[in-house]
Amino acid sequence: MKSNKIRIAVFASGSGSNAERFFEHFKHSPQAEIALVCSNRAEAYVLERARNHQLPTYIFSNKQLQETKDVLIKLQEEKIDLIVLAGFLRLIPSYLIEAYPNRIVNIHPALLPKWGGKGMWGIHVHEAVVNAKELQSGITIHYVNGRYDEGDIIFQTSCALTSADTPAEVAAKVLKLEHEHYPKVVEKLINEQFTELKY
Repeated sequence: MKSNKIRIAVFASGSGSNAERFFEHFKHSPQAEIALVCSNRAEAYVLERARNHQLPTYIFSNKQLQETKDVLIKLQEEKIDLIVLAGFLRLIPSYLIEAYPNRIVNIHPALLPKWGGKGMWGIHVHEAVVNAKELQSGITIHYVNGRYDEGDIIFQTSCALTSADTPAEVAAKVLKLEHEHYPKVVEKLINEQFTELKY
């Protein structure tokens, strides 16, 4: 019997702690399923996490992503409806954005638009926030366009910082928000907007 669930592809480049939350969150969801876990790094721990959940994986090179349509062909073969970026550290090429308009979602570990752009990822963004003596940070979930961190914002929430917080402590506070909100926001998005967008 053909599934009517929205099929999600998760893209990640690293350990995949956010991806793990998606695997758990959608394991028994009636609306959506994780159909493919993609990475541009064969050694990324997210692939091990995916295998532990018996989820199919797909590894591609940065050259494949940028210079061929291999990734798009694979997504189409797997009938992917929605792409979720979970620590994927490459700019998404325009051909993928055109194939999945407003169907690629990213999470940024800071409040946009102030703390975004090329180079603003991981500990770098938390260092910038601490150096600016900010007393709050947070997460931004947004659609992906052709420029780093400039797509339309879907959801933001913040956490309080203290003047004594180190970048690592800020990172821990922000990661807690990511794990708490990212899968739930994507599920809400699916319920509200994507039910008519089946592949």
